[in-house]
Amino acid sequence: MSSERDRLRHAVAQQPQDFIAWVMLSDAELDHGDADAGLRAAQRALTLRPGHPEALARLGRSHWLSGRHVQAAQALTEAAAQAPQHPGIALWLGHALEDAGEAEAAAQAYEHAYRLVPGEPMFAAHLLNWRRKLCDWRDLDTLSAQVRRAVRDGTGVVEPFAFLSEEADAQEQLACARQRAQALAAVIRPLPPASPAQADAPLRLGFLSNGFGAHPTGLLTVAFFEALQAHAPVAAHLFALTPDDGSPIRQRLASATQLHDLSGQPHARVAQAIRGQRIDVLYDLRGWGGGGTPEVLAMRPAPVQVNWLAYPGTSGAPWIDYVLADRFTLPDTLAPSYSEAVAWLPGAFQPSDTRRAVDTPPSRAECGLPDTGMVYACFNNSYKLNPCSMTRMFDVLLQVNGSVLWLLSGPGRADERLRAAAQAHGVDPARLVFMRKLPHAEYMARYRHVDLFLDTQPYNAHTTASDALWAGAAVLTCPGTTFAARVAGSLNHHLGLDDMNMADDDAFVAAAIRLGRDADARMALRARLQAAIASAPLFDMPRFAEGFIDVARRMADRHRKGLPPASLG
Repeated sequence: MSSERDRLRHAVAQQPQDFIAWVMLSDAELDHGDADAGLRAAQRALTLRPGHPEALARLGRSHWLSGRHVQAAQALTEAAAQAPQHPGIALWLGHALEDAGEAEAAAQAYEHAYRLVPGEPMFAAHLLNWRRKLCDWRDLDTLSAQVRRAVRDGTGVVEPFAFLSEEADAQEQLACARQRAQALAAVIRPLPPASPAQADAPLRLGFLSNGFGAHPTGLLTVAFFEALQAHAPVAAHLFALTPDDGSPIRQRLASATQLHDLSGQPHARVAQAIRGQRIDVLYDLRGWGGGGTPEVLAMRPAPVQVNWLAYPGTSGAPWIDYVLADRFTLPDTLAPSYSEAVAWLPGAFQPSDTRRAVDTPPSRAECGLPDTGMVYACFNNSYKLNPCSMTRMFDVLLQVNGSVLWLLSGPGRADERLRAAAQAHGVDPARLVFMRKLPHAEYMARYRHVDLFLDTQPYNAHTTASDALWAGAAVLTCPGTTFAARVAGSLNHHLGLDDMNMADDDAFVAAAIRLGRDADARMALRARLQAAIASAPLFDMPRFAEGFIDVARRMADRHRKGLPPASLG
């Protein structure tokens, strides 16, 4: 990839009036993660051909990569107006509108891109993913079948994170991730191998993420990093892909670790910064989840690289050596569906912030809840609220008089569509109560009003399940056959609440109805949960840190001895 960029730089130096070369150079710079260089090349192209849609598209991509989403949407809207039959521009317009908060317009852009090339799986996958987010369930089965068929046949590269929401098994997820990784590996040049560390050198751990702030990743890991401080000389280095958001979480992370702000840096500079810290084990805390930099991991900045926490599936990537898991989320039967060697932690794979405050919430009325009656909740993101999961919840509401379902408000007209779905199922739409996104402390306080959290399939509550349990709201789930479908079950298991893990949909609905009708049973369940919070290892971060370091040492030791990755734990 670097040689192509160098060739284009040379070309524009020799022929500065070559419009096509400037456009291609902008693409190459953006593919390297260099938004500023991509912007300059796009602007130079626009001076040669003002208003040209290809140059405007690169201008929009540059703005998007820099987080200037409104400007990105403006440039791409202009480009799309001039090139209405260009599917790639329509797709990028969808991305920009999505991040600019124009949810329904983004859906229209994705649909337009798909209509232009209905046989292209990537476009079908983006439309499918965004319709899930908007709770627009039109043609879901048809689109899903097209995407799964393309993955099975190897005829199209789709984003693995979105694929986790499909009713696919772990082997299908592996195929999807491998195809995405192979496409990236074909254009990334790894760094030269690092000098081997001495066998007795102190352990240096690195963590790469775009979530080191008021973000689920930061919220889950901050207390773990604080506990890690007691284990000197182990050094924890955080490589942050996003700037300081001014949040208390970011401040705590910076105090507990050596935090390197690499926001806005090209991929190669990020990789070199990691290499410069002589990291032994590098943890990818984003994976295919979006906003991360798999390109950096593909450059191999560290000798041992691990998929952990943020992407609940296999990376399918040859540059990832291990996946960090627990025996519930990733049992032995799933290991053959992972490209990585599995490193099992002694307890749950997911840490938690045990300093989260659960304050007194506003009154039920102020929250939009009725004064009395059972409060079920599901504060999962809207893309997890698929027809099957919502049908289970509607069936519960129909059998528990006076109950309501409290949901997190979704983008665009998602809430309106869920109300329509409820009505079609015979449920009064007024029994769906929506909570707007709130600062974390205010959101946590509202769990005081929740009687029971109802989980989703095939993509569970993850951070949200941890929040609910810590706040004292029991989680009812139905563990599936993939990592993403087993996280809430893992949390229950490690709290000693396996009876909240249901075998199937019928058992899930029956248990939710029984608890909804039996206040004494709910009180007993809440008491058991409170006792488990105090005594079970799930929320013991010093203990978690000890197990984490033990596994990290074993991974590093194998490499220092010249041994290949192997299952650990």
